[in-house]
Amino acid sequence: MRGSPLLLCLFSASCWVNLVPTAGDKTFHFGACRVSMSLAEIRAGFTAIKANIQSRDPIRTLSILSHPHSLHKVKSADRCCIAHQLLTFYVDKVFKHCRTEDSFVNRKISSIANSFLSARRRLGQCREQNNCACGEESTEKFKQILANYEGLNVTSAAMKSLGELDILLDWMEKSR
Repeated sequence: MRGSPLLLCLFSASCWVNLVPTAGDKTFHFGACRVSMSLAEIRAGFTAIKANIQSRDPIRTLSILSHPHSLHKVKSADRCCIAHQLLTFYVDKVFKHCRTEDSFVNRKISSIANSFLSARRRLGQCREQNNCACGEESTEKFKQILANYEGLNVTSAAMKSLGELDILLDWMEKSR
């Protein structure tokens, strides 16, 4: 029984590590859901590749995420829905088609994609528990984003969407 206190100590430490958010993680409020993620890490990764990605955007007159369908005007009750839709959009459509010849850029994209995947999973679990439904406003905004995206060829649309990631990150930051 001499090892019991040591095992209890290790077990307690293990539980504590799994419950405490990683350094730099912040909690974001999307309606009834709260998601912890390191937006600073995502923003740093995006900043490192932003110029490269935006230089690949041949169509500067169109925006996929911004005005007049601004995310900043989404009602609090719809934030859970639109956040989940946008994380899914980026994971399923954008990141899959953003490959470059630059391995540094590809690694940064992969890192951001993994962060989004993790946040989407946590937000999806919360949505299921809280029965977060999509309101008409968030549904219309998301339909417009999809229409803007699908109006371009897949690679151009993905690069443009990735180049506009700062719009989404700013919106998420206001959800704290």
